[in-house]
Order: sequence, then C-alpha cells, then structure tokens
Amino acid sequence: MTGAYCRYSLSYFNLFTRFSHLFLMENLLATSPETRPQPLNSPAATPVLRLTNIEKVYQTKTIETVALNQVNLTINRGEFVSIMGPSGCGKSTLLSLMGLLDEPTSGTIEVDGRPVTAYSDRELAGLRNLKIGFVFQSYHLINDLSVVDNVEVPLLYRKGMSGKERRQRALTALDKVGLSARTGHFPGQLSGGQRQRVAIARALAGGPEIILADEPTGNLDSVMGEEIMDLLLALNRQEGVTVVMVTHDEQQALKTERVIRFFDGSQVS
Repeated sequence: MTGAYCRYSLSYFNLFTRFSHLFLMENLLATSPETRPQPLNSPAATPVLRLTNIEKVYQTKTIETVALNQVNLTINRGEFVSIMGPSGCGKSTLLSLMGLLDEPTSGTIEVDGRPVTAYSDRELAGLRNLKIGFVFQSYHLINDLSVVDNVEVPLLYRKGMSGKERRQRALTALDKVGLSARTGHFPGQLSGGQRQRVAIARALAGGPEIILADEPTGNLDSVMGEEIMDLLLALNRQEGVTVVMVTHDEQQALKTERVIRFFDGSQVS
C-alpha cells in the first residue's frame, strides 16, 4: 500500500487544482425564502469564510475576462449554502477561491477572521488540508486503490499522523457513509452512489469544518441523488459541518438554508 500511496498522493493533490474548475450547472430560477429550512443555531452565527469586494480577472495578451465582479459573501459556521447560476457565471472560480486553490485579483478572503494573505504558502496548504474537504461531481477516486486506501490519501499530508490513525479515521468515515462492508472493494466495483459516498468519506476523514461540493448529485439518478443529499444534510445538521454546494437542482437547493445566485460574474441574490 505504501508504494501505491507514493505514486498517487501527489496526483491526488493535483486533482484539487485540476478539477476545481469543472463546476458546471444551469438554471437561474426564483425561490421563496419562506420555503427554505432555517439554520438550527442561527443565534450563534459566526463567519467561517468571508469574501469582501472580490474580483477575479483572467488576462491574456488579447482579452480580459472578468470572472467575478465585486462579490461580497459571508458563510457562517454550520450553514448549508447552495450556489446556483448558468454555466460561465463564475461559480467554479468562486469555489476555487473559497477552497484557497486560487487568489483573487483584488479583494480579501478571510478564514475564521484572518485574511488568507497573512498565511504563507505552506500554511495555506495546511489550512486546506485541515479545514476544507472537497467533493467532486465525478468522484475522482484512484482506481488502483481500494476504497479504504482512497479515503486515507488526504491524510498522507498530515504531519506526524501514524498509519494506524489514518486507517482508523478512514474506517470511521466509511462507517458514517454506510460503506463499512465495502472497504476492500475498488472503485470499479461500486455503483455511482457508492463511489460518491466514498468521495464524501474521503472529504470527512480529516475532520474538516467546511465541505465544498461540486454538484454532488449531478451524475446520479434521482434515488441515489436523494440519498447523497440526505447524507450531506445529516452531516450538516447533526455534526455541524459547514457545506457549500454548487447544484443545478432547484429542489435540492431549496433544502439548504440559503441559495446564492450568480449571473455574469456578479452575485444577484
């Protein structure tokens, strides 16, 4: 297993940067705030992520593209927030910034009240690993690793963590998502819903405060999609995990506490 980890641990980190720009979705529909679930602990709302006057501009020799324009957004600890908007409206860029995978052209990002510019690159990498879990639409599991080994991969970056502790954390996370009986299977032996559960377990293994989810139900049928959504809701409501989810599904979004909509790089609601 050690050899497999050495081959794939760096590839796993590269997945974060490579696939953080694949957040695709549609629909810009009106919603009624009265129909949304309310925060369970709203009196104790504390910002965990704050974006202030964020702009992100991509420039080439011939063209300038404004991906985000004057975005002001606060995510409170324990919230479940959905992000919606048409393709190309800036959702993928927003989540890349929230996940500390990219830097804004201007504006400030704060984590627990501290600007990320106050961190060194090494500190930012540690912050991502300790505080943020990523769930991708297409799972991005490593086919040559077993389920439990896939879940352990992010823990390789935890300095001083023993192999025994990594394994225990992975098994605990798999138990939370109902896959204790599948630890020795490989991704190709699982259904789409089971693979997404492995991806969620991988995000949970490090005990993150925040989960950033890219259309976690987008590749699943309606039944499996409901199961994954119920799992994310349970993690949020029972364990207090903050969840920010990009989705094209209006009905799934209405189950969350807030729906944030983007259009042409600007926040419209």
